[in-house]
Amino acid sequence: METQTLVIIAGAIAAGFVQGLTGFGFGLVAMSFWAWTIDPRLAAALAVFGALTGQVIAAVTARRGFDLKLLAPFVIGGLLGLPIGLLLLPRLDVMVFKAFLGTLLVIWCPAMLFSAQLPRITRGGRIADGLIGAAGGVMGGLGGFTGVLPTLWCTLRGMDKDAQRAIVQNFNLSMLLVTFGSYLATGIITTATLPYLAIVAPALLIPSLLGARLYIGISEVTFRKLVLSLLTCTGVALLASSVPGLMRRLG
Repeated sequence: METQTLVIIAGAIAAGFVQGLTGFGFGLVAMSFWAWTIDPRLAAALAVFGALTGQVIAAVTARRGFDLKLLAPFVIGGLLGLPIGLLLLPRLDVMVFKAFLGTLLVIWCPAMLFSAQLPRITRGGRIADGLIGAAGGVMGGLGGFTGVLPTLWCTLRGMDKDAQRAIVQNFNLSMLLVTFGSYLATGIITTATLPYLAIVAPALLIPSLLGARLYIGISEVTFRKLVLSLLTCTGVALLASSVPGLMRRLG
């Protein structure tokens, strides 16, 4: 079996489990495997497809609420942000993007993780929710990273794990459907991509189901720690894969 195929399978397994457990994170975890050896456009296509497949699986295996009033600003903002991400994708400096995102995660998430009391953001209302949704949409267009900022935002809003998962999972599902359709329409996903999609889907199936089953039994505190630890580790991986290349450029 080719090295690239093994890397794709390993990334799908790890990312599927994490998404099943937390409701987000497929793209981030998968990219920590795939960004090293796979073409960025192919990796983005696989990340979006895998995240969408995982969300569909999680939707029927883990309990999930639906509050249109809370969800609507995120989705409307996300739909406005997606085209921007899609426009940026062919022009994206991958190393700069990974370094920026990694820096954000390794600074902010540990601070939240080790804080005795998380700051609560109560201002901004639906406008702020919409802006976060728009940022999530942009990141979704760049490679399926739709859930990162909405997850951080919901945590800062002080939402419990079920309310947070309901918003993030429904937001991700809607954004990923549109992103995947856009990838098809713009030719990012082609017939040459299909064999790779056929690898990702079965690889993530069982891990996603296991993660969703584990989610049901974890506490609020444990869930928050898992989410923030995951985001921190992802940030470290993104920096590790981008900073050496950026340093060589400066040198």
